[in-house]
Amino acid sequence: MPDLAEAAGIPLRTLRYYRERGLIPPPRREGRIAWYDDRHLARLRTIAALLERGHTLQGIADLSAAFDGGRGVDEVLGGLVAPTEETPVRLTPEELADYFEGEVTPENLAAALDLGYLATDGEEIVHISRRLLDVSAALVREGVPLSAVLTAGHRVREHAESLADLFLEFVSAHGTDPEKLRPLAKSVVEAELSMALDRRLRP
Repeated sequence: MPDLAEAAGIPLRTLRYYRERGLIPPPRREGRIAWYDDRHLARLRTIAALLERGHTLQGIADLSAAFDGGRGVDEVLGGLVAPTEETPVRLTPEELADYFEGEVTPENLAAALDLGYLATDGEEIVHISRRLLDVSAALVREGVPLSAVLTAGHRVREHAESLADLFLEFVSAHGTDPEKLRPLAKSVVEAELSMALDRRLRP
């Protein structure tokens, strides 16, 4: 347990408190020896990130109990996550570390949670989008720090929300079904972004 507390950067008494509150799963036991692993470290880092975002320990405990009880992310959130065309990806902590070798820090984890890119589900981590996961990993492989990728993600999110509002205002003004025209909106954004990049990259 002292090694786990040190790896997570928390006092041993805090780790004991989390264990007593059920915030982390019980260790594997061999006789009188308790074994903690990367699952526990990932959970502790998630707890730290949620605390930084203003969540209470009681709220985190409720989420942990729901996850450990086998309820999925959508069920725990009460269906508050809107349907999406994106494909979520389930990862172990080790698999996430493989995607972003050396970049999975508590700060980056907190930023990814804040963006809504990541959630925990029992022993697994759920990334909201296969495409965003692959693009983020590709940028990191090209030498872009993950912290910079996540900062850019915040800015992209803001612009995407504005574009979505513009599209909905436009179709609502003409009494058109937004779901029916959704593919057209995506095509317009892709074409405009492509042309904007051409203008900036053209010699």
